[in-house]
Amino acid sequence: MIEGRNVLCFASNWFYDPTSKHHVMTLLSERNHVIWVNYHGSRRPQASTADVRAIASKLQQVVQGPRRISENMTVVTPLVLPIPGSALATKLNRRLLSKQIRSVLRDMPKRPLQLWSFAPDVDYLCGQFDEECVIYYCVDEFSAFAGYDRQAILEAERRLAVGADLVVTTSQTLYDSKRSLNKNTVLVTHGVDYEHFATATSETVSAPADVAELRRPILGFWGLLQDWLDVTLIAQVAAARPAWSVVLIGEAAVDVSGLANLPNVHLLGRRPYASLPGYAKAFDVGLIPFRDNELTRAVNPIKLREYLSAGLPVVSTPMPEVRRYEKLVHIAPDAASFVAACEKALTESSLGHRHARQTAMRDESWPSKVEALSAYVSSSTNMSYEADGGNGIIAMASQH
Repeated sequence: MIEGRNVLCFASNWFYDPTSKHHVMTLLSERNHVIWVNYHGSRRPQASTADVRAIASKLQQVVQGPRRISENMTVVTPLVLPIPGSALATKLNRRLLSKQIRSVLRDMPKRPLQLWSFAPDVDYLCGQFDEECVIYYCVDEFSAFAGYDRQAILEAERRLAVGADLVVTTSQTLYDSKRSLNKNTVLVTHGVDYEHFATATSETVSAPADVAELRRPILGFWGLLQDWLDVTLIAQVAAARPAWSVVLIGEAAVDVSGLANLPNVHLLGRRPYASLPGYAKAFDVGLIPFRDNELTRAVNPIKLREYLSAGLPVVSTPMPEVRRYEKLVHIAPDAASFVAACEKALTESSLGHRHARQTAMRDESWPSKVEALSAYVSSSTNMSYEADGGNGIIAMASQH
């Protein structure tokens, strides 16, 4: 693994539920110091209740200043102007961010710095910190997000990708669309917190009280309830099988009133990450009911591997990255086939089925993904790299 570096990471809010960014940076912080920048300049806020709450939360974090999350992890929420596409805002943000980040770096050990960006539009910061390399870690088709300035995001992303030492993509669709921007583009699919979710089949884990007494079977989902979730499909499935319980875990960022009115749909809201294996123990099927659009065709849903690591049968709408696991997943494009797929999945609940799904996930852990990332970063720069490959030490070095 990469070690002995300061890693400057631009990503979404550290205080959200764990994402690929959290897993990767937490592992890198074991041997490096990570400065996680809660970047929020990609989208203009709107006059909505959700955005007003988000702005208030961000301002509170700005006032609090840098926070030491662990010995090697510092989180800073900078003051920036969220006006993508504005030349003036970009100029001011460069000054604001550079000054605020340098003040944090002054308290860090003096060692080489790497810039990792999970945001597509921080190209204007490249070269500001004497970094040894720039990694653009692309996990979504950002230009397809609702409320984003598509053209501004695409132009900024192009500049960032072209100037990066390495572009990391997490789905084949993203790899195919970004590799023309930088010949040093690689595909590293998401990992999974296998040990955490595998506890769902352990006798030491119990189903939480809010689902333990629900009528079975229980079809479950966890994640943000956002506009990529097919709320209509979920309602149709619930209506078609009123004896089934449908449980949705996550903060609702879209109108879910149509679901709330269904007696067999249970909207539990956000739940701690630590509690998810318990919910998985209660579920009979894990759901990925996403819409089919440009955004979801590029996504690689981490929850797929989480469900499988918990031993759950999975039913999903068609997505390229889900199809890669079609021997383990039931794929259905519409309500009728989705119901049929769930019925089929319910027959695959034996211990043997559960263990087979878990076995398929054992080698997709986050540590294995971070080792792969470290090797790619090292081969894209002047760094040398050593990794324990299981059968000895594998050493890699190349010139950029």
